[in-house]
Amino acid sequence: MGVCVPEEYGGAGADFLSYILVLEELSRADAGVGVTVAVHTSAVTLPILTFGTDEQRSRFVPPLARGEHLGSFALTEAEAGSDAGALRTRAEPDSEGWRITGAKQWITNARFAGTVLLFARTDLDAPGAGGVSAFILDGDHIRVTRDEEKLGLNSSITNDIVVEGATIGRDRLLHEEGKGFRVAMTTLDGGRIGIAAQALGIAQAAYDAARAYALERRQFGKRIADFQAIQWKLADMATEIDAARLLVYRAAELKQRGEPHTEAGAKAKLFASEMARRQTAEAIQIFGGYGYTKEFPVERYYRDAKITEIYEGTSEIQRLVIARSILGLTERALAQG
Repeated sequence: MGVCVPEEYGGAGADFLSYILVLEELSRADAGVGVTVAVHTSAVTLPILTFGTDEQRSRFVPPLARGEHLGSFALTEAEAGSDAGALRTRAEPDSEGWRITGAKQWITNARFAGTVLLFARTDLDAPGAGGVSAFILDGDHIRVTRDEEKLGLNSSITNDIVVEGATIGRDRLLHEEGKGFRVAMTTLDGGRIGIAAQALGIAQAAYDAARAYALERRQFGKRIADFQAIQWKLADMATEIDAARLLVYRAAELKQRGEPHTEAGAKAKLFASEMARRQTAEAIQIFGGYGYTKEFPVERYYRDAKITEIYEGTSEIQRLVIARSILGLTERALAQG
């Protein structure tokens, strides 16, 4: 739970690439476990390390790194998905610090969270993302209103939550007031590399299962692996998985070295997630009718893969991020078309 967290804060002290390898391998076995760890680390622990004060890091990071608290990232709302700047949850100053009221949707880990990184509007008059701030809440500051029933990732919990006038101290503001959107976007820059690793792990598991099955299953007196149609499917799977792995590891290396990685991370997530959806479908095809049953795991890989094209920024948003980077467009230029 604290792979890439420094030892002084209770972590293992490994580098970011090592953390990405952990996410890939966890997701190869169970993508729900992979995303639980990814959100906990990429979306909660690392932002506190990056933007927190010394007191905040010392106070909140060690319990997260030791797995004593589970982290949850609360940004999305019913009317603020891809348009994260449209959020309506508000934080109003009071004598104690801040009073927060609002509702969030699609929040991973919320029911079991001990620490919640939540985004709220502190300036109601500021346009778009300008008035958004980030806050560190405890699990008992929120109330879960729904456990979502999902297509896949069923070992990971996804919740709707409300915050009903929770009062928190001024020391719970992360970074600067009104700069929460920078926290969120920086977090997503790194977080999407973790989701790309998740997609990579799912695809690798599907490939491993399909290859083993093709070597075992016999039709027309021979292994189906001896038929060119199956060989080409496996060849394409192996090639696309390798291509995705190189994109993911490159993005992780750039982040590890402290170099710009927005474009590289978006490319990794875009390619790996769409590759995982394609190749898990091909794994089912290789299994034939058996692949459509729950007797074999490939149907689960297929269901788990789809979400990687949606959360931490949809594929469409990744293409916008890449386009903005390669064309040198600013946020304002992009918004104005």
